[in-house]
Amino acid sequence: MKTIRKISVTGALCLTLFSTFAMSCTSENDITVTQEKPAATHQDAKTQFVDVKGTSFAYRVIGRENGTPLVLFPGLGGSMDDWDPAVTDGLAQKYRVIIFDNKGVAASKGTTPNDIQAMANDAIDFIDALHLNKVNIMGFSMGGFIAQRVALTKPALINKIILTGTGPKGAIGLSDLPNIVASTAGLSPEESFLKFGFTQSAQSIAAGKAAYARIQLRTNDRDLGLSDATSAAQFTAVLSWAQPNADALEELKPFINPY
Repeated sequence: MKTIRKISVTGALCLTLFSTFAMSCTSENDITVTQEKPAATHQDAKTQFVDVKGTSFAYRVIGRENGTPLVLFPGLGGSMDDWDPAVTDGLAQKYRVIIFDNKGVAASKGTTPNDIQAMANDAIDFIDALHLNKVNIMGFSMGGFIAQRVALTKPALINKIILTGTGPKGAIGLSDLPNIVASTAGLSPEESFLKFGFTQSAQSIAAGKAAYARIQLRTNDRDLGLSDATSAAQFTAVLSWAQPNADALEELKPFINPY
């Protein structure tokens, strides 16, 4: 790396002419200016792997290098490449975003459990394997189920939690979930995507198709598809979560502040 001594306005010229390169401009006080490495985006983030209790988990880091990380949990059938780049890159403008494949999902090894709590335990183990002491988490659909269990299982780990398109265990709103999932049988991936996430209005369908197109943009180092065994395990876990449970809220009482 070159070093340029300041002679009259030379230091200023150095900053102007070479600001696009990772060079140092040194003044009489030996002040060094370096350019930060561009943050990874959804499109070019490298797939990395970490050992989680003997099992290899795949993950990617998008956006800022510092700050409290935001870990994303995808929905039923989702992997790292099923996130809309408009969402991940938008969040990455302010956060260090971590997307990953839970045990047995896509590029991660192991056997996918058929229970939401077990999936949450695996997610906690993954976060611990990255040596993260405090995280924000966001769960979508089934990922929201997992996020809730992560927060209840290890609350000290969580800074903030975002739940989208999801519901609590045994909620009335989930009672028709089995029929909704069954109704997607025979649909193409795009048709299933639109049915789950968008209404039948022309405006909503157009937005859904645009989102689906963005999801397909990453072609290099793209995630693997889910195996039949993983899909079946996730489906079993989701159906179990949706079963009516009158006592589901009892578990929340220790976390309720009476004041």
